[in-house]
Amino acid sequence: MIRRLLRALLPAVLCLLPALPAAALTIEPVRSDGAITAWLIEDHSNPLIAVDAAFTGGAALDPADKQGLAGMVAALLDEGAGPLDAQAFQGRLEDLGIGFTAAAGDDSLQIQMQTLAANRAAAFHLLALALTRPRFDAAAQARIRGQIESLLARQEQDPRSVAGRAFSRQLYPHHPYGRDPAGSMAGLRAITTADLAAYPARRLTRDRLRIGVAGDITPARLKPLLDAAFAALPAQGEAAPLPEAAAQARGRVTVIRRSGPQSVVLFGQQGLKRDDPDWYAALVMNDILGGGGFSSRLMTELRVRRGLVYGIETSLAPLDHGALIDGGTATGNDRVAETIALIRQAWRRMAADGATDAELAAAKTYLIGSFPLRLDSTPAIARMLVALQRDHLGPGYLKRRAALIGAVTAADIRRVAKRLLDAKTLEFVVVGDPKGV
Repeated sequence: MIRRLLRALLPAVLCLLPALPAAALTIEPVRSDGAITAWLIEDHSNPLIAVDAAFTGGAALDPADKQGLAGMVAALLDEGAGPLDAQAFQGRLEDLGIGFTAAAGDDSLQIQMQTLAANRAAAFHLLALALTRPRFDAAAQARIRGQIESLLARQEQDPRSVAGRAFSRQLYPHHPYGRDPAGSMAGLRAITTADLAAYPARRLTRDRLRIGVAGDITPARLKPLLDAAFAALPAQGEAAPLPEAAAQARGRVTVIRRSGPQSVVLFGQQGLKRDDPDWYAALVMNDILGGGGFSSRLMTELRVRRGLVYGIETSLAPLDHGALIDGGTATGNDRVAETIALIRQAWRRMAADGATDAELAAAKTYLIGSFPLRLDSTPAIARMLVALQRDHLGPGYLKRRAALIGAVTAADIRRVAKRLLDAKTLEFVVVGDPKGV
């Protein structure tokens, strides 16, 4: 519903605003005396600072027999560090109003911290302790391992989680991308204190680090804080290259039987990496196909005209060593076959005909105009700064983005659709009790 309202209101809003807020933001690379670099967007309207620090190489680098190592390290970073045990460390965070979270995905381990500007020195000190002197106490290990195992057990009962894991295994059967970043029961139980203690020197290193900072701080004040938090990290980590991964989409429909009135349907195939020259054409094409809320073709065909689904969405999913264009929905068991047929039909139609001029104009308006709404908080801005560094887009990207999307033509859409979309090889995973599939 929010997407629908935004699409209705954006043309009028854009007529009233001479410039987009995102384009007005200035990204300033800041380099400390200790050669630590961060990208900064200053905002002194509120006394808040958000920090996002990401180390490349996440769960995909976990040993095959110790899946879940990166995620367990991330979960333990605020469970005691230096002289502070878990209770003392988290008590200090709470007393100072500091937000601290860490998580591992396939390609990175990411830490997010928020603090009042007045508490910045203490916040960066705690961040330094977490990164350079994590304790990995036995009691904390047992608690975190139990929490992750409980999560994995709950996921086994959740159709969407079951579908997601099966979909990854099917598309990447011989690559770490086919594994669950959260790990496995056997992998978690195999992780030792020695494994945890060795991880920071191997993976949490300066050569893998990208930092985004947003909020009430100047470059001069940020520089010594960067050194305080990050300068003591090892300069280089262990080399662990991953092979490139091509999605093994072969047109299969894999059914995992589970009782219930509905089935979860995931689908996808090989996509584009973020640095592909066709990225912006694919972005616009995806918005028209399935990424654009109620106005997308899939939503129009499956929900608006036929009432088969409540929602359906597609997305571009670039990874460091692979890429997907994928999507998902849920529908009644007796409508799964029809839903799959209509998804394939939409795939074929886009590949054959491309987009209309009206669809192209609407998609570009939405993608350009809605982007600033994603930057609705200092933590969101800090995350965006790390993403821009990860994708090698440069500090001037915010000022270029609208022009890059605006330059996409109908011919570009036809070219990239023919390149990407192949209904014959589109892969499906269904979890439920579908009829006639």
